Amino acid sequence: MLLSTDAVDWKAARARLPPSRVVWNFVTRTRFLLAVALVGVIILIWDGVSGTAGDIQRFYCYGPGKSPMQMSSNEQADWAGHQQTPLIFNHHAPIEINSTTIQRIDLNPIESTPKAVTNEERVLILTPLRNAAPYIEQHFDLLSQLTYPHHLIDLAFLVGDSSDDTLAVLAMELDRVQSRSDRISFHSATIVEKDFGAAVGMNVEDRHGFKAQGPRRKLMGKARNYLLSSALKPEHAWVYWRDVDIKDSPAKIIEDFVAHDRDVLVPNVWFHRYKPDPDDRYGRLRDIEGRFDYNSWQESDTGRRLAASLDRDVVLAEGYKEYETERTYMAKMGDWRDNKDVEIPLDGIGGVNILVKADVHRSGINFPCYAFENQAETEGFAKMAKRAGYGVFGLPNYVVWHIDTEEKPGNA
Repeated sequence: MLLSTDAVDWKAARARLPPSRVVWNFVTRTRFLLAVALVGVIILIWDGVSGTAGDIQRFYCYGPGKSPMQMSSNEQADWAGHQQTPLIFNHHAPIEINSTTIQRIDLNPIESTPKAVTNEERVLILTPLRNAAPYIEQHFDLLSQLTYPHHLIDLAFLVGDSSDDTLAVLAMELDRVQSRSDRISFHSATIVEKDFGAAVGMNVEDRHGFKAQGPRRKLMGKARNYLLSSALKPEHAWVYWRDVDIKDSPAKIIEDFVAHDRDVLVPNVWFHRYKPDPDDRYGRLRDIEGRFDYNSWQESDTGRRLAASLDRDVVLAEGYKEYETERTYMAKMGDWRDNKDVEIPLDGIGGVNILVKADVHRSGINFPCYAFENQAETEGFAKMAKRAGYGVFGLPNYVVWHIDTEEKPGNA
């Protein structure tokens, strides 16, 4: 069906519309513009007030929409038990320090716990060396077998007063171990060089003879302190002193020791010596399992009286007939076949193998290079630690094997 021209007359419709000039004049009138602006402002204010009121109700003014006097007991309890409104008193912006010469060290997170592996606690292994070239390769073989995660272990050595190739052999072994791509390499390794003018020889008679003990122990105490002060870092939780001439030890020794959670802990130290068994018809050799370290002991009344009678600068050397102390030696106790976790308190300790919580050293407990209560070096360290209130313990059934020096015939 076709629309007639009478039905839609566009010209007539346009003629009925108001002229554009009239519309423009109406739109641009002051009253109209003010009305539009007023309506817009009212809308914006309403939206802002309603949003802010909701936020206040949600975060700051929790509770029913009524006066506290009109609340029930349950409503008042719920209202009072809700999170309190946060307040800030004397607020100031944080201080920002950008100087590269200022370093901050926070020791609060550093703890020594029985869960050292889980907590990824760092261990520092310290070894003083003098004319030790023949023992270094075996030392690193044993270190490589340690099951404590090697990325948590730092090694440090002090080489002093050596006349052999100790430094060169040490450097080559460290390079060999640290160059490995597997998990054998350690987190870091440090070599400290310091000579102390040691006059004591390094043969068995010189090192372990009675007359050498006072001067030797004082020098050893000084060497340990230099090594400790050079190598101990803020991240270390444990310090493990380990002599280079250990023949054998359990691979889990660090985990075993930290589990005891003791300030200072040492094992028993024995040595292998094989002699013909007189009861064996075939002449086979028998291990006498000699006792080595007589520096780990429990004090006696005789020892106390002897120390009281000596000049304060005299260093008692334990395990020698010249001084009868009647102390109880851990070396004469225990059996490696029995329970390895049995503990005993000690008053003196040897230095072959010591695990120390790092905070003990940080508190100023070191190795006296002088007579401290008539003891020096490791025995003086034990005396000092106990004086400061720390616990010193030994494991009589946990045996670390030392090389056989054969300097003490009585050990057989």
